[in-house]
Amino acid sequence: MTRLGILGGTFDPPHYGHLILAEMAADGLSLDCVLFVPAADPPHKGALRASAEHRAALVERAIAGNPRFALSRVDLDRPGPHYTADMLRLLRQEFPAAELVFLIGSDSLRDLPKWSRPGELIRLARLGVMHRPGYAPDLAQLEQGIPGIRERVDWIDAPQIDISATNLARRVSAGLSIRYQTPDAVRAYIEAHNLYRNDPETVISP
Repeated sequence: MTRLGILGGTFDPPHYGHLILAEMAADGLSLDCVLFVPAADPPHKGALRASAEHRAALVERAIAGNPRFALSRVDLDRPGPHYTADMLRLLRQEFPAAELVFLIGSDSLRDLPKWSRPGELIRLARLGVMHRPGYAPDLAQLEQGIPGIRERVDWIDAPQIDISATNLARRVSAGLSIRYQTPDAVRAYIEAHNLYRNDPETVISP
């Protein structure tokens, strides 16, 4: 059975933190492939900076050359509202023989009871969870709100890479370098299409 990792996010823009998590998860959880799934309009996020098509193009450039990585437009090419459980249900239909592993950080695991239909989510996919500093979810407590979650969690050992898409966008807007924080192909696309130049949040130190 194929083990398929699912890495969702706005990828606004994608960076090395995303790529490192996906690579470490692929090795640590024996995943055959990791799907990068750009979110269309996640309910918990504010306005996105780049369009869906630009973000998909950025992801394509970020993952190019890694045969274990692929782009999925499952969230972009469907009407809203865009909840994770619905996205996983569609992927289950697309890959009926695969075991799905949804990749998240321990901060997201802690907040999972606040998500839409978390019980359905863990029925559709296992959870591949990366430790984040300062976030140590209490699985016993989570079990009370989401029965069965303890048996659905697999932990990922990965280095802590403090790169933020929001910070990258701010650096671009402020005219600062993002080299070595995202692949050169992503940086070139951002420059070619003049993305993030007018980000309103430009207060940042070099």
